Amino acid sequence: MSKSAIILASTSPFRRTILQKLAIDFNTQAPNVDETALPDESPTELVKRLAEAKAQAIAVNHENALVIGSDQVAVFNHEILGKPHTHENAVKQLTAFSGQHVTFLTGLSLVNSKTGNVQTIVDEFSVYFRKLSFNQINKYLLSETPYNCAGSFKSEGMGICLFEKLEGDDPNTLIGLPLIQLVKMLGNEGVDVLG
Repeated sequence: MSKSAIILASTSPFRRTILQKLAIDFNTQAPNVDETALPDESPTELVKRLAEAKAQAIAVNHENALVIGSDQVAVFNHEILGKPHTHENAVKQLTAFSGQHVTFLTGLSLVNSKTGNVQTIVDEFSVYFRKLSFNQINKYLLSETPYNCAGSFKSEGMGICLFEKLEGDDPNTLIGLPLIQLVKMLGNEGVDVLG
């Protein structure tokens, strides 16, 4: 039996870097999926549907591949957070988060194009913010300019200084690809990452 190709249905440099931690051969392809939420779709339903849709969009073009799809949203007070795009919007977001928490929901899907088997989960990760002054927020934003990041911070950079604590099973989930769950899914498909 020929070995399945492993494909990451994403062009995100962050997801690529995370997947490289597993030291497995893979390539990436852009899934070109409409990411618009459906009417009355919850954030959990949205990331689950989009992760699977991204994997399926690539899987249909391959006879023997394991395709990884992932999608993530950040949620605060039951609302999905957008990217701030400007300094002023980022100040508003981080001011609102001061002393509060933001939950990241990451959908992960693995599609076997040969068998049609689909595994999809949603992993949750919460970030608890310190009480932040305007000066702290301003200094952080000017030093890291995270204006294209949902929630106005980069946890893999200086954003870690904003937090009181992190809560979740896998720190990779926060950056967009839950590796612990992915290793289990790959194992279910006969791929032993440590084998």
